Amino acid sequence: MTIEGFIAQYGLLAVGLGAAFEGEAVVATGGLLAHRGLMPLDQVMLAAAVGSCMLDQFYFFLGRYLRDSWLVRRVTSRATYGRVLAMIERNPTPFILAFRFMWGLRTVSPITLGTSQVAWPRFAILNVISAALWAIIVSSAGYLFATGLTAAGAELHRIEHLALAVVAITVIGAIVGLAMRRIFMPMP
Repeated sequence: MTIEGFIAQYGLLAVGLGAAFEGEAVVATGGLLAHRGLMPLDQVMLAAAVGSCMLDQFYFFLGRYLRDSWLVRRVTSRATYGRVLAMIERNPTPFILAFRFMWGLRTVSPITLGTSQVAWPRFAILNVISAALWAIIVSSAGYLFATGLTAAGAELHRIEHLALAVVAITVIGAIVGLAMRRIFMPMP
C-alpha cells in the first residue's frame, strides 16, 4: 500500500484521534493533505471537530464525576488550575469558546470546567460550537498554507516536501499558540 493509499484509508481516523490528543498540528496537516486531494476538506473538518469535542466532553465529565481520580487530582494541584478556574468564573462562555485555541490549556480546561459550576448542557453546546469553529479554522489554515506553498512554487508531491510542510505547520502553530497563551493568560 502506498502512503497516499494509507492516508486515503486511515487519514480521517488519524485526524479525529490527532485532534483529540495532539491538536493543531494534526488538524492543519489534515488541511494540507486535503489540498493534495488525499482527503475531502469538509470531512477533515468534521473528523477534527468530533475528535476534539468528544475528548473534551470526556474530560469535563471526568472533572465533574471523578474528582478523586489521579488525573483530576493532578490537574487541580497545578498552579494553572486556580488561574483557569478564576477565568472560568469571570467569563465562562467566552472561556469555553476560546480555551481550545490557548496552547497548553487543552487538557486542564475541560477538567477544570468539570469541577466548576458550569452546567454540563451549557458546556456541551458551547463545546460543540467551539470544536466546530476550531476545526474549520485550523484545517483551513493548513489548506491555505499548502495553497501558499504551491503558489510560491513548492511542489508538495513528494513525501519529503510534505514532511517539511508539516514541520513548518507545527512550528508556526506552536508560536501562535504560545503567543495566544501569553495574551489570554499572562503570568502574574
